[in-house]
Amino acid sequence: MRIGRICWKGAPVNREEISRIAHADHPIKAPLDDESVRQLLAKALPRGDERVLDLGCGGGEWLLRALDTGPQVHAEGVDVSPEALAQADEAATRRGLRERLVLHRQDAAQFAAPQPFDLVLSVGAAHAFGGLLPTLAAARKHLAPGGSVLVGDGFWERPPTAEAVEMLGDFGDLAAVVDSVVAEGWTPVNGHISTRRELDAYEWACWGGLAAWALDHRGDARSGEVLETADTRRTEWLHTYRDSFGFVSLVLRRTREDRA
Repeated sequence: MRIGRICWKGAPVNREEISRIAHADHPIKAPLDDESVRQLLAKALPRGDERVLDLGCGGGEWLLRALDTGPQVHAEGVDVSPEALAQADEAATRRGLRERLVLHRQDAAQFAAPQPFDLVLSVGAAHAFGGLLPTLAAARKHLAPGGSVLVGDGFWERPPTAEAVEMLGDFGDLAAVVDSVVAEGWTPVNGHISTRRELDAYEWACWGGLAAWALDHRGDARSGEVLETADTRRTEWLHTYRDSFGFVSLVLRRTREDRA
């Protein structure tokens, strides 16, 4: 989602730090609540002994919740951010899941593994691959026969303004997004369209989290700019894309296993 780099004279805050603050109360970095995540993972991990890969895992919350579904699940995460991987490592250790998790500091698009995975995850990270379809092409390289991909990306619920498209991307509507996925040889076997409550809760958590940090650290030289950033992002959400942006998560399987 839209967490950028902000900096000010003498006191830069990088993307990872801003993301950590903004997502402190919403560790799933996408507009889904805990029950929606649970249901998607339950559908994507039916056996309970799957190998799971997250391309662009960030702080690893999806992987940790996948590992929580059963003691025989094993997972690997790939991300370029050392800060995010350190966060994933710490969280996995704290939750007693570290021995079943492997973390790779690497560009997800260049990652290669000796064995395929039963589930490949990439939720809210399509920008790293250049869009949803390139994300699916990357996931396909790692997928075991009969395996599933769980992806999440935006779509336009209503015709967006030019400003909204410039800000978030040139998505299609929901039907167009799903049709494009099917045309690439994938069959949806489950999915979730984020509700208005989920979408709003995510935005409030992100920009409210930044604002709260700024107000709690008034003596910090960075607080004024953090608060300004929170105000700007909240205004963009309310005035530019709240009424048009939607988010869909899909559990997909290959329609034909012999098709690359």
